[in-house]
Amino acid sequence: MFIGREAELKFLEEKYSEPKGQLVVIYGRRRVGKTETLKEFCKEKPHFFYSCTQSTDKVQLNRFSKQLLKENVPASKYISAFEDWEAAFHSILDLPYEEDKKLVIIDEFPYMCKGNPAIPSILQNLWDAEFKESNVMIVLCGSAMSFIENELLAEKNPLYGRATGIYKMKEMNFYDAMRFFPNYSPRDKVITYAVLGGIPHYLSQWNPELSIDDNIKKYILTKGSVLYSEVEFLLHQELRETPIYNSIIEAVALGNTRLNEISQKSLIDDTSKASVYLKNLIELGIVEKEFSVDTKLKEKANANRGIYRLTDNFFRFWYTFGFANISELEDGDVNGVYEYVVKPALHEFASLPFEDVCKTFVRELQKDNALPFRYSKMGRWMGKTTVRNSSAPDGVTVAETEIDILAISRDGKEYLVGECKFKGKPFTYSEYLDTFVKLTPLKENQSFTYALFSESGFDKKLIAEAEKSSLLLYPLETIVNYR
Repeated sequence: MFIGREAELKFLEEKYSEPKGQLVVIYGRRRVGKTETLKEFCKEKPHFFYSCTQSTDKVQLNRFSKQLLKENVPASKYISAFEDWEAAFHSILDLPYEEDKKLVIIDEFPYMCKGNPAIPSILQNLWDAEFKESNVMIVLCGSAMSFIENELLAEKNPLYGRATGIYKMKEMNFYDAMRFFPNYSPRDKVITYAVLGGIPHYLSQWNPELSIDDNIKKYILTKGSVLYSEVEFLLHQELRETPIYNSIIEAVALGNTRLNEISQKSLIDDTSKASVYLKNLIELGIVEKEFSVDTKLKEKANANRGIYRLTDNFFRFWYTFGFANISELEDGDVNGVYEYVVKPALHEFASLPFEDVCKTFVRELQKDNALPFRYSKMGRWMGKTTVRNSSAPDGVTVAETEIDILAISRDGKEYLVGECKFKGKPFTYSEYLDTFVKLTPLKENQSFTYALFSESGFDKKLIAEAEKSSLLLYPLETIVNYR
């Protein structure tokens, strides 16, 4: 059963219904669900769907020809294969789809270009001469994000400016991802998201009728399961020097977020080399460089600013629990690894992804105009500011700290300060005061609203405070069940 991707399908349907030719580029990291989304879009529409392979140009052309000639184009009466790509692509106009748009999907298009770098030029000539005025929709799909962004869509590429639609598919957000597990409790949905993230391929491996414990043991920690070998398979497919990448990803997964820390932990002497490896992981959509929400564009260019974190929850889970215990798992000690390594730390492991769940919730509130103001940027804040310190004369000192969620209005005069707690105890009034004192120097000229997000509710004093002030309290059920 196909789940989610309503925005992507709506985008494709709108392009399909538009007049004249459409040249659409769909791209995103592997496993994000591009192919399945395109197949869903093609249902009940006459279409030609070709999946490129990593093969020579001659073999690729031969495969493309045989598949296209099966569509009863006129050329099928006279030839068994096209002599060149120009003739093959031109036959798209001859697809016998009558009044319907001639819909053509070329999946993993970068493979085709790798075999023949002239492919974009050939398509460009045909597009300019005939396709753009014809009832044709060509969708070019690819997982090689650096190729799509830096080559295919770049100004130097022949197809530059020809695309009528460009859509970068990202992983599902929390609400769409948890549609795979409709009967899970709110807490279990957060933990499941912390383990699998929003990648449809990973989500579809689990059995929604089984508990989280059983799913982790059966579908992640057991040798032979798809997810057990997923990380290794993806890295080998995309990268060389996988041992180095393994050490870097493990370092980030275990909480080393600064370039120097990652370099030292992964035993790479030169930080510039570590930076190159991290850049490659960023291009694959596995790692991101995160900056404080108020960081200026010029400051982001500074290599020493920002922190690195894994964007893929499943990678973070695997490198935290699976990779470090691979010897035991290879020996089949699944229950031992789960009971003594995973289970005791799983709840705390979910606290960081819970912040992402809360950010998604805030975005949904903004869509519904359910916040005190509209923010223009929202994210984590990191830096030096006021914090509570009982030993200081006035109870406050300046130190490095973080704010889980900081949303800022367009004019910079309104702030929403959010703190997220995923733990087995209620959010306390004292913890609220820790949040309240942060950014004190800004309060003279800006308006502040505080929002607290909690798995286990709030203590009585906090509830009383919220009843007499603008303090916003969001319990887990409200957050998880909002959509």
